[in-house]
Order: sequence, then structure tokens, then C-alpha cells
Amino acid sequence: MPVNAQDGDVELAASRGVSAPRPEPSGERHSGGSHGKDAPNGEDKLGLSGDAGDKSGTAAGEDGAAAADPLGWFGKLLSVIVAAAMAAGTLLGYYAPESGRALASASVAQINIPIAVLIWVMVFPMMLHIDFAAVGTALRNGKAIFVTSFVNYAIQPFAMYGLAAAFIWGAFGSIISKERQDEYVAGSVILGGAPCTAMVFVWSALVHGHAGYTLTQVAVNNLIMLVAYVPTTGLLISSTSVTMPWDTMALSACLFVLVPLLAAWGVRSCLSVATREALEARLKPATMVALVLTIVVVFTIQGERLANNLLDVVLVAVPLTIQTYFIFGLTYLVMQWLRVPFQLAAPGALIAASNFFELAVAVAVSLYGAQSGAVLATVVGVLTEVPIMLSLCWIANNTSNWFPQLSAAQAELVDGAASQPAEGAATAVKAPAGETAVGDDAEGKSPSSAARV
Repeated sequence: MPVNAQDGDVELAASRGVSAPRPEPSGERHSGGSHGKDAPNGEDKLGLSGDAGDKSGTAAGEDGAAAADPLGWFGKLLSVIVAAAMAAGTLLGYYAPESGRALASASVAQINIPIAVLIWVMVFPMMLHIDFAAVGTALRNGKAIFVTSFVNYAIQPFAMYGLAAAFIWGAFGSIISKERQDEYVAGSVILGGAPCTAMVFVWSALVHGHAGYTLTQVAVNNLIMLVAYVPTTGLLISSTSVTMPWDTMALSACLFVLVPLLAAWGVRSCLSVATREALEARLKPATMVALVLTIVVVFTIQGERLANNLLDVVLVAVPLTIQTYFIFGLTYLVMQWLRVPFQLAAPGALIAASNFFELAVAVAVSLYGAQSGAVLATVVGVLTEVPIMLSLCWIANNTSNWFPQLSAAQAELVDGAASQPAEGAATAVKAPAGETAVGDDAEGKSPSSAARV
């Protein structure tokens, strides 16, 4: 049931799987506004037709969205922080190249240890949020889940290969050295085949995307990646002259995806809800620190090569940039055609367009070594990712009127697909049409059970 509120601080009731940190209290509680009717029994769930959502006013889909910025100052200064990390790493690698070589040599079985540790620290807290038991429900009921997943794995890797081949082998074939061309194509494929699972929470927050949907989409991406990433990427790379070490590729996927996924599942199974939520809150800063340090390490390793190959960097960035805008536009327009509510469509399109560049860099280093052209291509992906994704967030926020808004009834169904109700959560009692639902307090919710982004 849609709820009008100021400043977007109305929150959904808690759900077990949605356990990101609580938004800061606004110091003022809002009473229930105008209320619509509950969704009919025959309605879709995640991918509901937008007719149920009211385009006018503030829809209750923003309840589940990150109305209050969950990233705090980090989200506001994201572009500055990432740019500073890139600059620091590049300068360190260029003026102190021995530091980059030392980091590159810290490998065991072709796995770079500093990058591996940082990826684990960054990814584990994100995976800890996921309610794995809810994935099946989301797949059965979600238009947004299906569209984003289909684009991620059936279109994006092949589109990336086609664009990289067209530009690197074709348009820029006379400019880029022959020995580097196949490596750049391979690196582009490694990047394009890995949908993002960490930074997507940032992009979703910037467009006020629904937290429950974002978490569920990440869970689906991680599970599909375990099955699809190695064969798809390996197939496309095998069409180049670059050797594809399948065993190293499989090992990389297991270490960087399967291990943290299983660890998160084990921790979720052993801890109580309250203990797990406390752990998630403590680990949240570690994720941000690990992200920044990963960028510094990667650019330190590649700093000298970036500075000495500026033309190649610019040329490789062309297909990567086109790919990101193309995938976003395709997914966004399909969501609009299907009348998927904006709070699901916007983060879904951003998830489809973004790449798990940290994983791509780690895999490329493991496969071909830190000084390879494949690694340089994935690092170029890091360079382009943040400014492009910020521009896409701007586009989404300025075209939100193209989409229906998520009603409270729809948001409740999304949350139901994302997780089971948390123990002790406020349970709203449905009131007759036009009346305010009653919960643990006058507003139908208790402050201790608000959904967090």
C-alpha cells in the first residue's frame, strides 16, 4: 500500500535476508499518509506490472530503497576516493616500480595473495547478507531478476567479445601491436563475463533501488557465476591465440567466488540473527577499506605500464565504454517495456552493466601474470567503471518518470521473495481499504525492525 512521506524515511518491516546497516534516524517520525489497496492475489511478484504502482507522489517502493544513504560519507565521496586510490597506486607504481614488482611476485600457484585476501575481505560481508533459501522464490516470481540475469550471462560476455574484437582487431588493429591485441581481447572478455557483486550496492543506493531486490540479484549472480563464468569465458578466450589454462581458471573461480560464498553460508547457518547482524555492522567498514586497497594494489602493480602505454589504455577503453552504455540501455529499456517498477529496474540495469572488476583483475593475474596485456585491459575497466556508472546513475535518476513506482504491496512481495520475516519483526495487521495498517506502533512498524539498506 503506497505511503506518502517526506525525505524518504519510511521503512519496510524487517526481513531476515535484508540486513544492511540501519539508516540514521531523521529525528522525526512520519505518520501514515494516503493508502492504496493491497495487490490482488493474481498479481505478479517481483516484476509486477506498473499499473499497481502510483507514478504520482512518493511511492512506497522507496521504503525498501535506500532512502537514507546507507553508505554515509563513503557514498558521497565515492568518485573522489576511487580517483585518489587510482592516482596513488599509479604514482607509486611509476615512481617506485619495485613496489609493484614486489606485489606482483607475491603469488602462490599463480594466485596473487594480496589481491586474493583483499577480495575475500571485500566480498565476504556482501555475501553474508544473502538469504540463500530465498533465491528459488525470486527466480520463480521475478521479471527483474530474469531480465538482469539473462543479460548478464546470455548477452554481456558475447557482446563484450564482439565489441573488443571489432575495435582491437579491427578499427585499432593498425595501432595496437599484434602481440598485445589478443591479450587485450582476452582481458576484455574476462572483465565482461563477471557481473558485479560488490559495487552494485553502491549503485543501487545512488538510485534509491530496493535493497531486497539488490541482495537477491547478487545472490543469483553469484550462484550462476559458479556454473557459467568458467565455460563462457574460456570458450570466448579459446577463439584467440592466447592459451586458456582451464585448471587455473577453475581454481580462480572457486577461490574468489565459491570459497567466500560457502563461508558466508556457514556463518549464516551458525549464528543467530542478532549476532549475524552485529557482525555485518562490524564488517561493513572492512568492505570499503578492502575496495580502496584493492584499487591501490592493482594500480601499483600496473602503474608503470599504464604510464608507458597511455594510447593503448585509451583505445581499450573505447569498447569497454560502449559495452557498458549498451548493456545498461538494453536492460533499462526492456525493464521499461515490461513495466518493471523503477526501484527494481534501475538497480537491475546498473547491475547488468557493471563488472566485478576486482575478480576480473585477480583472474587475469592468475591466468597470465601481472604484467600481461590481459591484466592491463581489466585495469582499464577499473578506470572506466566508476565515472561511467555514476553517469548511468544520473541518467536513471533523471528518467525515473518513465517507470511506474513500486507500491507498498509490491515491495512486500519483493521482500517476501528476498527473505523470511526476522524473528521479533513487526507484523503489520491489514486494515480495510483506505485505513492505516496497524503494527507494533502507531505507524505500523517498530524502530527496531525497520528494513535496512
